[in-house]
Amino acid sequence: MARVWNFSAGPAVLPEPVLEQVRDELLDWHGTGMGVMEMSHRGKAFTGIIEAAEADLRALLGVPANYRVLFLQGGATQQFSQIPLNLLDGASDGRAADYVVTGTWSKKALTEAQRLGRVRCAASTEADAFSRLPEAAEYDLSADAAYVHLCTNETIHGVEFPADVVLPTAAPLVADMSSHLLSRPFDVSRFGLIYGGAQKNIGPAGLTLVLVRDDLTGRAAPQVPGLQNYAVEAANGSMLNTPPTFAIYVAGLVFRWLQELGGLSAIARINADKASALYACIDRSAGFYRNPVQPACRSQMNVPFRLADENLNASFLAESEAAGLFGLKGHKSFGGMRASIYNAMPLAGVSALVEFMDDFARRRG
Repeated sequence: MARVWNFSAGPAVLPEPVLEQVRDELLDWHGTGMGVMEMSHRGKAFTGIIEAAEADLRALLGVPANYRVLFLQGGATQQFSQIPLNLLDGASDGRAADYVVTGTWSKKALTEAQRLGRVRCAASTEADAFSRLPEAAEYDLSADAAYVHLCTNETIHGVEFPADVVLPTAAPLVADMSSHLLSRPFDVSRFGLIYGGAQKNIGPAGLTLVLVRDDLTGRAAPQVPGLQNYAVEAANGSMLNTPPTFAIYVAGLVFRWLQELGGLSAIARINADKASALYACIDRSAGFYRNPVQPACRSQMNVPFRLADENLNASFLAESEAAGLFGLKGHKSFGGMRASIYNAMPLAGVSALVEFMDDFARRRG
């Protein structure tokens, strides 16, 4: 069987060593006579799996002791509602939350939050087709915001905040890091809450990670259901209901794989090399390919690009798939092409894509 180079935005490629270990342990995990999908989430075996996964994640990210690690369900989209339910204090004190809108996902987060409390758009780059980050003078942040929400990497538009993002606010920063969490080092303590769906850099779809500072739990209004209450979830060790056990197991293997590579500093260097090679291909094509994002704001995980002649899109996709390059069609709301080059995509895969793109441009340009 020949595996393809999978550039899908998610569910996305997983590390081959992890998939091989999953295959080998599928029927019998460590001599238990059963696979992880079959074992009780409250049994000793799975308790060891989830505790090891949390410990390895804390080590990778340097998660401080005063943060809870929650393994939840519902995807990042459910967090668009769960965050205001928990952090707006039931809207009893009248404070608003500020949202920075830099693409489709932060805009959706704003729309969902507006259903549940006082929420403001504190900055938006929609007028520039989400091709950049806001300038410092464009932020209109509340003096007493309950929190400030941003999506640090926009999967569709390919815009990414720097790891040391600084906003002119004392309010807790809440960050959707779905599509680049674990792709580079950053200081967790600068954020009040971090969340992300697993299906980009972490593991299978169905798992959502939430890292929340202790002082931001316990703020939910009494009517918020337990399954949506961070304090309740934390008190129950992410097991208020049956957690996504298999996805947590695979995520734990990914965490260990990253550690064996040398941690986040090592994977960040690899990711920088991959992104540099792909953007260089686009930029040297003399307009045959075009990335719409300002260079300083470009994502290292999601690279959208367009062909100068949109009539060539179908040929590009058909020929790329024939060459073993899959998942390159752009999001339906954006069009064009998109290459997602997450942690598990090796440099060899990006090199194969660059070689194809150079050849296609020579033949069709």
